[in-house]
Amino acid sequence: MQKHKGFPSRLPGSDFQFTIRRANPRGVTPLVARERYRDRKPMDRQADEAFLAALWEHFGDAPFERGNLDAGRLNWLFGREVVPAEEPFDPESYDSLLRIDVDVAKLSFPGAII
Repeated sequence: MQKHKGFPSRLPGSDFQFTIRRANPRGVTPLVARERYRDRKPMDRQADEAFLAALWEHFGDAPFERGNLDAGRLNWLFGREVVPAEEPFDPESYDSLLRIDVDVAKLSFPGAII
């Protein structure tokens, strides 16, 4: 499992984690697109924006390995702002390549992509 050195581990001042410490011994948590409803708490939306901003700062528009990025946080962006960068895509692999869909990300979180 690729560890992304320098990537923030969580949203400062909260319990929203961005990375995991070690691989799950019971198996990899699959990536699935989660529905974001309009009534989500502001703190949840802030965590999504901060995570996307960290992805953008760390990787830009280049493909990146899933590695130790938290699946729970990725799932809120997966299928919209973060998309597979390879075919076929394995949602249950730490080695899967992802990329940021810059156009969608700019529309969803204009403050995250500079």
